[in-house]
Amino acid sequence: MIAWGRIAFTVVALALLTAVLLPLQLLATRFGWRIARRLPLLWHRIACPLMGLRVHIRGVPASSRPLLLVANHSSWADIPALGRIMELSFIAKSEVRDWPVFGWLARLQRSVFIDRGERRSVGLQVDAVADRLNAGEVMVLFAEGTTSDGNEVLPFKTSLFGAAQAALRLAEADEVSIQPVAIAYTKANGMPLGRYYRPLLAWPGDVPLGPHLLAALKEGALDAEIVFGEPMRITAESDRKKVARTVETEVSRLLTEALRGRPTSAIGATNNHARARPLASGATPADIVG
Repeated sequence: MIAWGRIAFTVVALALLTAVLLPLQLLATRFGWRIARRLPLLWHRIACPLMGLRVHIRGVPASSRPLLLVANHSSWADIPALGRIMELSFIAKSEVRDWPVFGWLARLQRSVFIDRGERRSVGLQVDAVADRLNAGEVMVLFAEGTTSDGNEVLPFKTSLFGAAQAALRLAEADEVSIQPVAIAYTKANGMPLGRYYRPLLAWPGDVPLGPHLLAALKEGALDAEIVFGEPMRITAESDRKKVARTVETEVSRLLTEALRGRPTSAIGATNNHARARPLASGATPADIVG
C-alpha cells in the first residue's frame, strides 16, 4: 500500500513539474532561446529524487568542445540519470519518438532522431548532430543501438561515429572530443542488485515499459553510477571503425569495474573538468587517432 502511495505521489508530482516547465520549453525551443538547454537539466534534477533514483558520479565531463559522449544503454532511467548531470541532448533511434511519455520527453530534450533503416536520410541526420556539436552542445550517443540487461556492453554500431568527423567538415575545428561513459545500476534500497536482479532497472528486449516502470518505482531507492572515462581526441583522418571499437572497449571496462565496485584508472580526477588528450601511438586506446 505504501509503495502504491509513493507511485501515485511521484506520478502527480512529475505531471505538475512537466505542466509548469512545458510551456516555457516549447517557447524556448521554438525561438531558439538559450534556456531551452537549461530546462531539461532542471527537470531531470527534480525528477530523479522524485523517482527515487540516486545518481553517483565518478570522473568528470570533458571541458573541450565539440564533445560527443558515448555511453552504454540499458534502461529508460539512463535519460534522467545522465540528464541531471549537465546540459546535453541525446541521439536516439527513430522509434523512441513514438514511445509513450519518454518519446515526448525526448523531443522536449531536443533529441536528434536517427532512422538507421533509411540510408538516404542518415547523412542529413548525422549532419544535424554535427551542427549541434559545432554549436557547443554536448550530444550523447547510445552506440549499442538498443538496450542491454545492464550487465555487459553490446557491440557498438559504427555509423553514427561519423557525426564527430562531420563536425570537423562543417567547422574550423581540427578535432572532436569523444568521451566514454558507463552507466551502471548497482543497488536497490541499499542492497547490491547483482547480475540476476539488475534487470529491475535495466530494460532489455521486448519487456513492456509500463509494468517495468511501475516495478522500479515501487522499490523507492535505486542507485545509478555514472562513470566518465578519459576523453579522446579524433581528427578527420581517424578510422571510424577503430574509434567505435576503442570506445566500446573502454565503456565495457568502465561498466565492469563499476559493477564490481572497483576504482578505475580512467577516473578519479580532482579537477572540475577533464581535458581531452591526444593518445600516443601504440598505447591503449591510441588506435582512436588516425
